Amino acid sequence: MSRVGNQPISVPEGVTISRENGWVKVKGPKGELSQKVDTAFEVKVEDAEITVSRPTEQKRHKSMHGLYRSLVANMVEGVSQGYKKELELVGVGYRANVQGDILELNLGYSHNIYLQIPEGIKVSSEAPKGKNPTVTLEGYDKQLVGQVAAKIKSLRPVEPYKGKGIRFVGEVVRRKAGKTAAK
Repeated sequence: MSRVGNQPISVPEGVTISRENGWVKVKGPKGELSQKVDTAFEVKVEDAEITVSRPTEQKRHKSMHGLYRSLVANMVEGVSQGYKKELELVGVGYRANVQGDILELNLGYSHNIYLQIPEGIKVSSEAPKGKNPTVTLEGYDKQLVGQVAAKIKSLRPVEPYKGKGIRFVGEVVRRKAGKTAAK
């Protein structure tokens, strides 16, 4: 029994769902998303609730049941509320600057890094005095927001000795002790 797959998804005001040719399309105030769903699975919309039901008890259908329900739930939440990720740049001289849809990062390398931000993502940077600069990503597609955040984070991974690098706001980094002097 799939505990996730059997839970109904509540649909907020202003969100419409349609199903055609194996695609589930969700439209809301923030945007429009679509996801391919196996035609054997039934996606019902009744009284501001969506339910996803599987056709049989086969192992393949059981494993996909919770996945499709989660994907549809993420689309509904994305087009109604949106998703947000905040990254913190920890290091001396690390800076971020946004010009249109290009993010310019100064991460201690010999050159600046220019990153093209995909359509559907809104990026902003902030550098308050006395604190680390932050980069905020906002969008309605959970997968795309997470992928862009992971790409930015991979440009300067956090190192365990000094803690320098790019991390999520609130992320805890395990620090290692450095070498100890001999005798």
